[in-house]
Amino acid sequence: MAHSLGRRSFEAIAQFLIFLAALIFLPAWSLRYWQGWLFFAVFSASIILMTVYFLKADPGLVGRRLKAGPVDEKLKSQKRIQTFASILIVLLILVPALDHRFGWSSVPAIVSIAGDVLVVAGFAVTFFVFRANSYTSGTVEVAKDQTIVTTGPYGIVRHPMYSGALLMFLGMPLALGSWYGLLLVIPMAAVLVWRLQDEERYLERELPGYPEYRQKVRHRLVPGVY
Repeated sequence: MAHSLGRRSFEAIAQFLIFLAALIFLPAWSLRYWQGWLFFAVFSASIILMTVYFLKADPGLVGRRLKAGPVDEKLKSQKRIQTFASILIVLLILVPALDHRFGWSSVPAIVSIAGDVLVVAGFAVTFFVFRANSYTSGTVEVAKDQTIVTTGPYGIVRHPMYSGALLMFLGMPLALGSWYGLLLVIPMAAVLVWRLQDEERYLERELPGYPEYRQKVRHRLVPGVY
């Protein structure tokens, strides 16, 4: 079973990375795009290393993470939210690639590298979220024996995985060398807030102890802000 999970995981990663490469380099219409190559390398290495680690440390989490996206969501509201999120994620890569092709932006190399650092930081936050909460799923759901997690990043904000995602989304257009791509971070953040608010309503109904946890940890996404 472990071998099957590993195979399915790396097949899914391979398919996603092929799609990601196409999304970066086809609209850019050039392989002479160092920002695209560096971002692709950083993103690929991060996702592969995390998958290797959790296949050994927590294969159940990896299995739960294989189901994600609008099709796998059970709640109708989350299907709509994930559809918007999927479109915006594609645009976060597509717009910078087109920006590179047509020369709309002139982003300093140091800023692009800082964007990659933000992407890595986002993955790092996600890593610690997965370490703290084995029930972290790619869809909004509550497992039978699931309990409230209040340790690690969950002691700082209630939705730390979305905090990590926000860091990644902020870093992606910069890493790809586009100022215009940053404009998409605003609707992306709005969709994240929409998703977490809808998720909280579900968790209050389905996860015992969640209302008390909300009282204990006041901020949802950004410490001291929201």
